[in-house]
Amino acid sequence: MKTILRVGCALALLGILTGCGSLQSANPTPRPPVPNNLPPPKPVVDAFQAALARLVELDRTAGWSEATCAQVAGQFLAAEQRSPGGKLAAARYNAGLAWQRCSHDAKAREQFRSALEADPSLSRAGVQLALYDLKEKGDAALDSTIERLQDAVLAAKFQDVDALINLAMLEMRRGANKAWQGCSDDGDCSKINIRRALAIDDAYMPAFNQLALYYLALARSKSGQQGQGLVAGSARKARLSGQMLDLAALVCSQAIRKNPRYAPIHNTAGLVQVELGNINSAVQEFNLAREIDPGFFEAQMNYAAVNLSFRGYGQSENAYRQALSIRPSSYEAHLGLALALRGQITDSNWDSKLKETQAELDRCKTLSGDRPEAWYNEAILTQEYKSKIASGDLKEAIAVLKQASATFDAFIKKAGAAAQYSEAVKRSSDRKKDIDDTITFMEQALKGGNPQPAPDTAPPPPPSSPAGLEEGS
Repeated sequence: MKTILRVGCALALLGILTGCGSLQSANPTPRPPVPNNLPPPKPVVDAFQAALARLVELDRTAGWSEATCAQVAGQFLAAEQRSPGGKLAAARYNAGLAWQRCSHDAKAREQFRSALEADPSLSRAGVQLALYDLKEKGDAALDSTIERLQDAVLAAKFQDVDALINLAMLEMRRGANKAWQGCSDDGDCSKINIRRALAIDDAYMPAFNQLALYYLALARSKSGQQGQGLVAGSARKARLSGQMLDLAALVCSQAIRKNPRYAPIHNTAGLVQVELGNINSAVQEFNLAREIDPGFFEAQMNYAAVNLSFRGYGQSENAYRQALSIRPSSYEAHLGLALALRGQITDSNWDSKLKETQAELDRCKTLSGDRPEAWYNEAILTQEYKSKIASGDLKEAIAVLKQASATFDAFIKKAGAAAQYSEAVKRSSDRKKDIDDTITFMEQALKGGNPQPAPDTAPPPPPSSPAGLEEGS
């Protein structure tokens, strides 16, 4: 009988694909089958199976913690000590998976390397090592990683569902016109490899999730949408529709019936519901994903972003803070938190919320000074809020407005000709004109002239997700 070890989306654990699974955190998601190469002595089998049962239980109950990760890893390695010669590649591999649950990547990587040394034919360990290399080197290693995964798939004679799904994810990411083993290009290969995985294990949830994401990507490509989100404050593109989106929704529905406790499929279902315009359903799906797995970064971010889009500032703030507890250096989470805080500024909390908002924007600029989003939102904060503090002193108000104008200039320069910022650039230019008119009015007032009434400045744009909704697998 085939034993299935549930361990989750490997790419997500490595934080490679946007929104894949949760990963920089412990994530109770299904994992690939355990290699069936246990030695015969019963004490080894009993110890290994006990460790495996514990791992499956923790996946099912979302019970991973620093203590349980160390405990399960130790159980597998203790089982290995009972094997002939003290070497058992499957135990080392599963110990690595346990460490991976708590994002102890160095420890996990060492166990995968050790497993491959004990058994060079253990393709799953090679897959994990290849993904770690991609995480470190980025897209520069994308082609070489795909080649390594292809080698792993071939070595396993197309029977390793983990390798097949990770290969499908990276093929979708690359999108090149490269044929391989009976498929015409990366898109075709991705679809075929997903189907191969489901043919082997029709309950393998990462394959269902990746299939839904595949159809969602097709729907986006047919509509001309390449990205999911723009700079904060920009308008959302038109909703998608069509057969591919309906297929994505159908796959999500079928998968949820098979396993309603698999967090990434709820995150993907939320993405589909957003595109269908069913925002309440999307909020419910994202919230389910984050309740099932509180360490699911992308679900936290998506729940925060959707709440932010309809001014649910308190819920959005809470989710962004939870996301930052998982990834403290996330630019998008700090920017989203700044928008959620800005939306809560009132007369009673003006000073404190203003300082908190500015601190989050400053943190963004420290994390990535070249990115334009923080500058755009700081310019709005300065124009719409800081200028009101100085409204009793015309000279000070003029200085603040000039600062806002200069910050808009910095945003425009950093945004350049990038298409995703074009709407915000136009809006910035309009705001600069409003600022110039207001400064002219104030300067005339200071000179004691007869100024024309100052035009009303535009209200702050409704905030939207600073980085778009994030996928998961």
